[in-house]
Amino acid sequence: MRASLFIPCMVDTLVPEVGEATARVLMRAGVALDYPTEQTCCGQPAFNAGYWEDARRVARRFLKAFADSEAIVSPSGSCVSMVKNHYEELFAESPSELRQAREIGGRTFELTEFLVRRLGITDVGARFTGKLTYHESCHLSRELGIKDEPRALLRAVKGAELIEMQEADRCCGFGGTFSVKFPEISAAMARRKAENIKASGADAVIICDPGCLIQIRGYFHRHGIKVRVLHLAELLAGGDGR
Repeated sequence: MRASLFIPCMVDTLVPEVGEATARVLMRAGVALDYPTEQTCCGQPAFNAGYWEDARRVARRFLKAFADSEAIVSPSGSCVSMVKNHYEELFAESPSELRQAREIGGRTFELTEFLVRRLGITDVGARFTGKLTYHESCHLSRELGIKDEPRALLRAVKGAELIEMQEADRCCGFGGTFSVKFPEISAAMARRKAENIKASGADAVIICDPGCLIQIRGYFHRHGIKVRVLHLAELLAGGDGR
């Protein structure tokens, strides 16, 4: 199996260790990887802010960069959802680009989706001593319908116990530009999420989306909360997120 890495701009800029962990997990699973260097952003920030023409220009670059990819894998449900669900809106008036967007969207996968659904893998040989809880990212669960795949991978981690927190599917308050436009509401949502994570008794909270990762990790750092905050790729690759 061959796949192209799609590393979102937020990962590249703020948490590059998540991209590196994604590559290690996929290579351990026997996937031959390439990284199209022409890739930049998927266009989601501009799209969400209403700048659709700017988003189209970025999306066209994405379609060109990954045109020859057999499969495209990313550690971000949010960005994968943009490609799979919203490129059709961007290119609704351009039949040829719409066709290409649909074709590439069908070859684009979030990491856990690719491992479990495409490769049939749940055990990648990961180990963790302690209790884990899982935060459901909004785009991953609601827009892509990916709920069981991350949990299947977590249950296969040797030495770990998966504990479901209350309101696991409640938003953490990041929401991209939402956290900038409504910082007080965003902070209140992060506080509620943090309370549920602490109440679970987990040693670490596992997340599949870089936006949620940065939101929750930042809140924990500012408030001195000692629960570890890890992207699932970091856990599977053996990193500690510190």
